[in-house]
Amino acid sequence: MDFKKVLIVTDLDGTLLDDAKNISEDDIRAINEFRAGGGMFAAATGRGVAMARRIIDLLEIDMPCVIFNGAAVYDFGADRFLWHSDMPAAADRYIRMLEKEFPDIGVEILHEKEVYVTDNNQTVVEHMAFENLTPTYCALESVPHDGILKVLIAYPPEKMQRVIDFTQANCIGGVNWVHSSPMYYEMLPESISKASGVKKLVEILGLHDKFVAAAGDYGNDRAMVAEADLGAAVANALDSVKEAADIIVSDNNHSPMREIIEHIRKL
Repeated sequence: MDFKKVLIVTDLDGTLLDDAKNISEDDIRAINEFRAGGGMFAAATGRGVAMARRIIDLLEIDMPCVIFNGAAVYDFGADRFLWHSDMPAAADRYIRMLEKEFPDIGVEILHEKEVYVTDNNQTVVEHMAFENLTPTYCALESVPHDGILKVLIAYPPEKMQRVIDFTQANCIGGVNWVHSSPMYYEMLPESISKASGVKKLVEILGLHDKFVAAAGDYGNDRAMVAEADLGAAVANALDSVKEAADIIVSDNNHSPMREIIEHIRKL
């Protein structure tokens, strides 16, 4: 297939990024060759602006990307939002319910360009240290209501199912919940997902004629992979993502993007 006809949108963590949060040289070469041939390449990530920027800059991605698990389309080159969907007022009530039910829960509130921590725990501490971020620690009532794009619940994996069960029984009106990693469970605006974010990206840029390939590994990627013209799951993906995919490629530590691009070349 002519690369000029193709838009590739990839998840970052667990897909393009290896376990050390780096990108293989083989994948970088393949991506650069794909773009040199006229292909368009973008990320679709749960990360916010600050968390995603290092990867965007490393790859020199020159087109807008989907961030906050689909709640925003952001132009890193122009440093501005092209579109975003804010959390509903019900989010505060759900956070209060979780705080009461799980006193040791971690809550990160991702504002447009700021991260607020209203409930700290070891999982949050490790997350902030790993991302090299300094959040604002404050009470929930001190967080600005406008511009909240997602809420991340950070909790040990062995405890997370209790949180999932609780939210699905008590915290579902007006929001969408996605499980983005073993220790992260995220509250998004209703009907928002990476799949809807990719559709918004295509709409904003007028790319309706493009062949869209999407790659991912976790539950928050499943719909995006399923709805793409070519859905790719890495070998380390959840079974539900593999079942939704058209192809399964090598795991995130063994240059999966090179395989995806080679597959597209042969179509």
